[in-house]
Amino acid sequence: MAGWTVHEGLAVALAREGIDTDQLIPARFMSTPRSEGYGRFLLHDLRREGDTPDPEFPLNRPEARGASILVTARNFGGGSSREAAVYALADAGFQVIVAPSFGDIFAGNAANNGLLAAQVTEADSAALLKALERPGQARVSLEDRTITAGGLAVGFDIDPVRRTKLMNGWDDIDLTRSHLDEISRFRDGLRQNHPWNFLARE
Repeated sequence: MAGWTVHEGLAVALAREGIDTDQLIPARFMSTPRSEGYGRFLLHDLRREGDTPDPEFPLNRPEARGASILVTARNFGGGSSREAAVYALADAGFQVIVAPSFGDIFAGNAANNGLLAAQVTEADSAALLKALERPGQARVSLEDRTITAGGLAVGFDIDPVRRTKLMNGWDDIDLTRSHLDEISRFRDGLRQNHPWNFLARE
């Protein structure tokens, strides 16, 4: 997974609160091998009226094709802990989700898969949603934690550890490995000061 600091792309607005992981990808699709891609399942049931795609759903409109930044409303990604919700967004081409609040497990899964969950204020979310009533280009900087879109420039919050992981392209294992020297020093000190904690053959 590659790290990144600045992303520029097409932003689309989805002015809907409380989109949960069950809506992001319905459970019946989760037996599909990841290698086949989950993008086509993203928001599957919300994007359709019966078996027919809803032409008025924001992500179905032709001008939203190729969008990589999704601006939405509060409580995005709540519900179950399924990581497949992040896979569906990533496989559909999204790299940034902007909202006033996120499910915490969703935000952690997002960072582990290179997807930024950028938390903005309610006021900034409302302003961005209005500015992006039609999809438009946007710029997101992890370096200075800003989003520029529709003539607006707003800041966003992100857990500093998740920010570090995104900028370096790390998952949890990579993050642990970045502290190998500290871990080795701690282990050496523990062995010296508390040798009874170690088996004799070590």
